[in-house]
Amino acid sequence: MSGLIDLDVIAGAKATHKYARLSASKARVVLNLIRDEDLALARDRLRFCERGAAEVVSKVLESAVANATNNEQLDADELYVAECWADEGPVLKRWRPRARGRATRIFKQTSHITVIVAQLSPEELEMREARLAASGSQTAAAARAARVAASRATTDTDEADESAPDDADDIVATADEAAEAAIDDTGEAIAAEVDVADPEEDVADPEERN
Repeated sequence: MSGLIDLDVIAGAKATHKYARLSASKARVVLNLIRDEDLALARDRLRFCERGAAEVVSKVLESAVANATNNEQLDADELYVAECWADEGPVLKRWRPRARGRATRIFKQTSHITVIVAQLSPEELEMREARLAASGSQTAAAARAARVAASRATTDTDEADESAPDDADDIVATADEAAEAAIDDTGEAIAAEVDVADPEEDVADPEERN
C-alpha cells in the first residue's frame, strides 16, 4: 500500500512499527478510524476502540507525535493524522499438534504499521476552532434542555406514583360498596319472596278438613 503513496508530498513526522504481531487487515480496520482526523479525536477513538490492534496503533501514533514535537519542533495541539497504512510482513510458520500423532501448519502473520502526523494549516485551524465552538454551544444547550426535561418527567412520575395508591383505594372502596349494596338488594328480594305466600294455600277448604 505504501507504494501508492507519494511520501515526498506528505510533510510531517513519521513513525513505523515493523514486524507487529498482528495481521495487516486487522491493523487497517483501526487505521481507518484515525486517518485525516485531529490528534485529540484520533487518541479518543483509539482509547475507546475495543480491537486489540488499537493498542499497537496508539503506540505508533504517540511515537509519531513525539518525533514531531522533538525533531520537527511542531505543536502537538495543531497536529493531525496525515496518513497511515499497514503493509504485510513475513509470515511465521508453526506446527500445531493434532490427534493420532498428526500436526497441522499454522501461520502467524506480521505487519509493518506506519503513521504520519502533520501540522494543520491556518485555514484548517480556524475551521476546527469554529466547529468546536459551535458544537460546544449546541452541546451545552442540548444538555440543559435534556436536564430540564428529565427533571419535569421525574416530577410528573412522582406525582403520579403518589396519587396512584389513593385512586386505587377509592376504586376498591367503591367496588366494595357496590357489592354490599347488591348483596343487600338480593337478600331483601329473597326475603320478600319467602314472606309473601299465596292466601289460597294457607286457607284450607272446610270440606277437606272434615
